[in-house]
Amino acid sequence: MRLLTMVSALALLPATAAMAQPAPAARDDKVYTGAITTRWGKAVTPENAWRSYPRPQLQRDKWLNLNGLWDYAIVKAGTPQPRQMDGKILVPFAVESRLSGVARKVLPEDRVWYRRQFTVPADWAGQNVKLNFGAVDYEAVVWVNGAVVGAHKGGSDSFGFDITSALKPGSNEIVVQVADPTSAGSQPRGKQILDPEGIWYTASSGIWQTVWLEPVSKLHIADVRATPNIDTGKVEVDVALSAWASDTDAVRLTVRSGGQPVASTIVRANRHASVAIPNAHLWSPEDPFLYDLTAELVTVKDPYAGKPERDRVAYDSRFTTGETAAYAGAQIAGTPHDTVKAYFGMRKISVGPGTVPGQPMLLLNNKPYFQNGTLDQGWWPDGLLTPPSEEAMRYDLEFLKKAGFNMVRKHIKVEPARYYYDADRMGMLIWQDMPSGGGEDQFLAGTSQSQAVLSSDVMSDQQAELSQMIGDLRAFPSIVLWVVNNEGWGQYDSATLTRFVKGLDPSRLVNSDSGWLDVAARDSDVFDIHTYEDVPKVPTRQAERAIVIGEYGGVGRPIEGHLWRAGKRNWSYQVAKDADDYLARYRRKFEEVVRQARVHGLSASVYTQTTDVEGEINGLLTYDRAVAKAPAEAFAAMAKPLWEGGEGAAAAASAP
Repeated sequence: MRLLTMVSALALLPATAAMAQPAPAARDDKVYTGAITTRWGKAVTPENAWRSYPRPQLQRDKWLNLNGLWDYAIVKAGTPQPRQMDGKILVPFAVESRLSGVARKVLPEDRVWYRRQFTVPADWAGQNVKLNFGAVDYEAVVWVNGAVVGAHKGGSDSFGFDITSALKPGSNEIVVQVADPTSAGSQPRGKQILDPEGIWYTASSGIWQTVWLEPVSKLHIADVRATPNIDTGKVEVDVALSAWASDTDAVRLTVRSGGQPVASTIVRANRHASVAIPNAHLWSPEDPFLYDLTAELVTVKDPYAGKPERDRVAYDSRFTTGETAAYAGAQIAGTPHDTVKAYFGMRKISVGPGTVPGQPMLLLNNKPYFQNGTLDQGWWPDGLLTPPSEEAMRYDLEFLKKAGFNMVRKHIKVEPARYYYDADRMGMLIWQDMPSGGGEDQFLAGTSQSQAVLSSDVMSDQQAELSQMIGDLRAFPSIVLWVVNNEGWGQYDSATLTRFVKGLDPSRLVNSDSGWLDVAARDSDVFDIHTYEDVPKVPTRQAERAIVIGEYGGVGRPIEGHLWRAGKRNWSYQVAKDADDYLARYRRKFEEVVRQARVHGLSASVYTQTTDVEGEINGLLTYDRAVAKAPAEAFAAMAKPLWEGGEGAAAAASAP
């Protein structure tokens, strides 16, 4: 873990060494928080803010939620930790958001300080304690009882530290310092900007996902990766441990369906397991069936006991070739040291022959499958990057399912892990964008085939966050495609990055360049155009890639009483004059998508967008999610021809 170069020496001093300071001077730094809120935001309290376990793919039974009211202060960089704080902030909502209770601007030269007390539960005695953060935007340094326990750079990924050595009996103190340059920096940040306007939204700084503690054994399970292979009927499982294991450490894997065990094996620690799934039940949006997976860290009888050294060497050599079957009948001693729960879906995403001769298509479970999606920004009027609640977050997916969509393009934003958990269970495909970065001059670049030139440090940060995003999310079966670049925003070396992503996760497809600059044609799995014309353009035929429309639509309709800035000019690609005109414009665009699926073998389309966002009014829903621009049933009726005649398949493409 790299310590942050932006942190001054004074800032790294423990709390006890910080000098007494006067009360902070008042400043005019209030953030505009809009004229509307959501019904879920109105119900948020410090007691109910995001209470569910935040990591559904590596879940432990014991944990302590640290969401709620923390002390906070905003001071200039280089200032020691303030003794006197500015007030209270509701975690996990960003400093600029209404739900945080703060709604203040955070400038590049500012540092946000957080502080709270906690007590380790008595029944955790004898175990190590981890402090986990769902996400902090952007750079964080963390102290416990005045000792630095770790630092992290990255605005969208999860991280944690073992804080055992810093703990003391009774009350303990966490202090977090955060810096966020937002659009003044080059770091991945998506649509955040210091001066929001048009398609750029209010900055979102600081802790914006759940913070929690959990007890673990000294040697514990650090990661579980389950990759389905429907062609072999197996799931390939890798379990990584927190440290090097001994010969007697092993992992017991149990797969369950509907609560009943269907497969089990024991493998040597830090070794690969291939688990056969009998009569595998495939996952799809129409049938989102999931298998439960439990991984237990256990101790087995020493396989070398009483054997000569030559047998030990021979035994070790078998493991270097991947043989782990010898552990299947191993005798387990005592109870598991660590147990985590995960899950997986048996599904496959690929590109292959489609319904139009000569044009490859996206396949789901080896069959052509049209993906009808929306561009989904994932922003909220009261929580900004953070949905006001899990119920609110699910509502967007529920509406889209009802409206006939089977895919969401999560647009240059990473959601809390439970969003993908909901998508897995509800049956919604996800295209996951990498949040874009680059400087102001590169953020809107992209009018030619040349790409941005970035410094080595900026490229390193971008690639680190890209790999962290994939590591955090690769366990979720709903995610079927990684989008590396969007419209030339900070785009660089697309071909190399595409190969990098495929190396990290060969089980999914990669969209190198969504819109504008198609410079990685030999490496990308799809050819993606953006078209906001009244009649969407037709992507050119491709011999080896699926063709998709990564963005189209953008029909706006302002709804009185549900606008971010009442009485101000709003933005959309085109504006409907009333409800009938809105539906007619949407229908004209959508029917052209259906025609392209039939005639040209189009594989997917992404309508802009799920909801209005701040000044944008081209959503199917208003920003507060209170009004649908048209009934969900009307959208679903238009989508029906895309997969009439087969389960989700683009049967319309073969219709006369």
